[in-house]
Amino acid sequence: MARMKHDKPKGGLADLYRSSGLWRGISLFQRFEVTCAQQPDRIALVDGGTHLRFDQLDRAVRRCASGLARRGVGPGDAVAYQLPNWWEAAVTLLATVRLGAIAVPIVPHLRAREVALILSETTPQVIVMPDRRGDIDYRELLAEAVTAASWEPRVVFTRPERPAEAPAEDFAHLLAVTDETEVPMVDASSLAVVVYTSGSTAAPKGAMHTHETLDAELASLRVAHALGPDDRVLMPSPLTHVSGVIHGILAPALLGTSAILMDRWDAGVALERIESEGVTYMIGAPTFLQEMLAHPDLGKRDLSSLRLFSCGGASVPSELMRLAREKLPGLISKRVYGSSEFPTISTTDAEDAESRGLDTEGRPLQGVEIRICDENGTPTAIGVEGEIRARGPDCMVGYADASLNAETFDEEGFLRTGDLGVIDRTGYLTVTGRVKDIIVRKGEKISAREIEDLIATHPAVAEVAVVPISNAETGERACACIRLTPGADAPTLDKLVSFLREKDLTTRKLPEQLVIHADLPRAPSGKIHKKRLRDEVERLLAQPTPGR
Repeated sequence: MARMKHDKPKGGLADLYRSSGLWRGISLFQRFEVTCAQQPDRIALVDGGTHLRFDQLDRAVRRCASGLARRGVGPGDAVAYQLPNWWEAAVTLLATVRLGAIAVPIVPHLRAREVALILSETTPQVIVMPDRRGDIDYRELLAEAVTAASWEPRVVFTRPERPAEAPAEDFAHLLAVTDETEVPMVDASSLAVVVYTSGSTAAPKGAMHTHETLDAELASLRVAHALGPDDRVLMPSPLTHVSGVIHGILAPALLGTSAILMDRWDAGVALERIESEGVTYMIGAPTFLQEMLAHPDLGKRDLSSLRLFSCGGASVPSELMRLAREKLPGLISKRVYGSSEFPTISTTDAEDAESRGLDTEGRPLQGVEIRICDENGTPTAIGVEGEIRARGPDCMVGYADASLNAETFDEEGFLRTGDLGVIDRTGYLTVTGRVKDIIVRKGEKISAREIEDLIATHPAVAEVAVVPISNAETGERACACIRLTPGADAPTLDKLVSFLREKDLTTRKLPEQLVIHADLPRAPSGKIHKKRLRDEVERLLAQPTPGR
């Protein structure tokens, strides 16, 4: 069996992070043990009607770890889970890292082709998944994925609807072990979690994180978001996505917060949970905030406990941030910038979130360095747009597919994010678009983000994505894809162009196509899936017009 390996950070960075205390040499389970000892009776996880105290979570994790060990899992092995936002996902991840093994979260919506890729790259000894959920029969999915991957892990089903056929078994069997397996000494520099990207532009890629990179991330967020044991997060993002792993599992484990898990997103239910559970913060894609602000129950709920909504994972319109502050006085809505590869690169904190959290992605977190580089990799001048490159203690140590690393990191260990941005004279970062999220019109590159930010201020627009559409005369042209606010009349292309002209958008950047959507296609993380959106629009525009 091939095991995942990772290279040490380049240029003496590891020594720097350890000497400065950014890497503390402590495993995730050691941090979890401290948390449980400090507050055994506090609530760690809420999953529907199930409320797990920290002492109960600790006991479940220890039993699960013993069960995994009896099934052959040891240091360096992988354990995958493809679960909804159920408490079993948190137990599986924490039990895996307790053994010095590597947790591999798989987004529940991924189908056999993507699952096969993940199985072949990570070769997990065990995979934990539902029996059947919604329109997905996971038994059939796994059978197809195993055939394609030529790798067959042991299967454990959670909340099964049908009896498991040997050697597959029920998750309850993992927890049935009463004698605790001895905890191995876990090297904090060893791999802990491999988080797969959402695959919005390409095949999913496995970002490898160590105990040290994840511990550094949580330590930074404790300061940036002022997180502590009194905080309760509402978590609709998947516990298989980076934000769900960080805030739904590791923040409770390492910082003592509580996570209120949502299995399915519903804005009305979210508002009810904020009120009934005393939710203090949320982290997620802008669509979560948009739908809550537009919900008719917004004014009927007591949302005074909610102090922070940090938006990331997609283009975040400043207008949305302002609207949130207007409708929910006392709420700090702000932007955060990160990815599966580098969970948090920058944000604002308690001192500057109110003033700079609306229109920038903030400043680098502790120990993080950001460079803006031109096409040749040369740093640009202050205020000049270029590719964002970053390095820091919470950056991944590489991809599971090592062949991708050479083009992902530069010679000095900076991650090439693929995003465009500018840094102002005070050190604040503004993300302006994607390196490849551009429209090339008559050879000129136009940032889709710039157009999107202006269209987002239109009162009829709830959400917008601008994609390039092939055109014989110009090569590409900009197509604005819009989801309307409830009850709004759809603008025509001419009216939208007039609106943008009033915003002083240069003529060459004006969209030349407009498509109204009931909803926009999304990756599992909540991001707008631009490749799929572009393909859909191209097909729509290729259809013959009636009567022509």
